Amino acid sequence: MKFIQYILGLKPVLLIMFIINLFGTIYGYYWYQSQLSQTPLHFYLFVPDSPTASLFFVIVLLGFLLKRNFPLMEALAIVTLFKYGVWAVIMNLLVLKVNGTLPWEGYMLIASHLGMAIQGLLYAPYYRFKPIHLIVVGIWTLHNDVIDYVFEMMPRYSYLMSYLNEIGYMTFWLSMISLLIAYVMGIRNKETKMDLPS
Repeated sequence: MKFIQYILGLKPVLLIMFIINLFGTIYGYYWYQSQLSQTPLHFYLFVPDSPTASLFFVIVLLGFLLKRNFPLMEALAIVTLFKYGVWAVIMNLLVLKVNGTLPWEGYMLIASHLGMAIQGLLYAPYYRFKPIHLIVVGIWTLHNDVIDYVFEMMPRYSYLMSYLNEIGYMTFWLSMISLLIAYVMGIRNKETKMDLPS
């Protein structure tokens, strides 16, 4: 695993990851345009969850390319990439179960969001965030859940809207699991830390 993580830290690989995530982020915001057109302006920041998560990671990768750490962005990236990556996989699998079928875009979303969740974890040895950063991220993450499920600003899955309460409850616990994983991999496991290859 350390060899894979070493490879991921090499500058050419970082550059490839940066480009992939940059274009994925742009496409993600484009994908949300129809929902954003119906969203009150003061909720804009909290609606496109997945592209915002990948935007955090784009900033992290830019920092790595510049041999710098942006600890708050790193904490935001690992938590939100895992949370929304796993969340989108679950939602699309639920659509498949409820509807009996899933369009090809659904399978694309499953693959891309699974990749989101995994990449955030694979780069954990290079993160340098501290407990205070994770506390701020915890507030952000749980506040976002309130915006999504109290003010109903979550991504639209028409087949699942009758399960809104259950999805909101599951999302809360997914947030808590994501924060716990970030703590274990980013703060507690100091012995797994690595420096970016020179």
